[in-house]
Amino acid sequence: MASGEFDLIARYFRGLGACRDDVLLGVGDDAALVLPAPGEAVVLCVDTLVADVHFPLDAPAASVGHKVLAVNLSDLAAMGAQPAWALLSLTLPETNDAWLAEFARGFSALACDAGVALVGGDLTRGALCATVQVGGTVPPEQALRRDGARVGDAVYVTGTLGDAASGLALWQGGEPRRDADAVLIERLHRPTPRVNFGTALRGIATAAIDISDGLAADLGHILQASNVGASLDVDAVPQSAALQARFPAEQRLRWALAGGDDYELCVIAPPEQEAALEAAAQAENLRLTRIGVIEREPGLRLQRADGSVVTLERSGWQHF
Repeated sequence: MASGEFDLIARYFRGLGACRDDVLLGVGDDAALVLPAPGEAVVLCVDTLVADVHFPLDAPAASVGHKVLAVNLSDLAAMGAQPAWALLSLTLPETNDAWLAEFARGFSALACDAGVALVGGDLTRGALCATVQVGGTVPPEQALRRDGARVGDAVYVTGTLGDAASGLALWQGGEPRRDADAVLIERLHRPTPRVNFGTALRGIATAAIDISDGLAADLGHILQASNVGASLDVDAVPQSAALQARFPAEQRLRWALAGGDDYELCVIAPPEQEAALEAAAQAENLRLTRIGVIEREPGLRLQRADGSVVTLERSGWQHF
């Protein structure tokens, strides 16, 4: 059945996500009206996912819907913000009701879980891509920023790293697939934004960033903004059992350091806050690993336990 833009919006996107009292006007008008709580700063972020750049063209539609929201929620988590509202701009080469229904299902499931309401957006024709802008709130004095790292702080990461990059290699056919590979492919298609842990970092961490382009590259942004350096014990960088069972050590290490797309958090905090950090991670049943220290000397130093130095051909993903 042929459908126009507004019919599709009404069918698949009106009322999508959580029902929130702070949404005065949502999908269906020229713009949305939202009402932040008194004393809260509004945190905004936006990401565009382009087919065959940020997700495989043949990725499941529900996974695309999940991921385009997840990558934005991960940014809010890194700021210590509580998610609230989302805007979605979706570009489609043609109308496909089955694809749209699955995309909306994947988006809505994560939105409801995170307490996010879809309040507006746009739908147009063109090469397949999806852009989401998410808004959240945080007390201004508790927002986590990249410029807060201090000499002597410890460097931590959540979860495991390198899974998504290995999942992409498997999905694209660079390696023959096995039944157990589904774990790694799922990490590629359906990253888990660490929203609750992000809000728990308020008053504990000095800086944080989500690991989207690769640990080395993203930690580098904190180091530059904070005018500090860091040393990492690369042997301590956590890798999943699925990754370790599937690929050789050197390949795993490069994916863990520079593969990107894992959307875990890199957290900087004073050593005396380690117990509080571990308690927050345990409350979320989340793995947390200390991997390094912030130093005065600029730059990022990657070292093994035996003192040898690891060099990378590239530190992470770059668009240009």
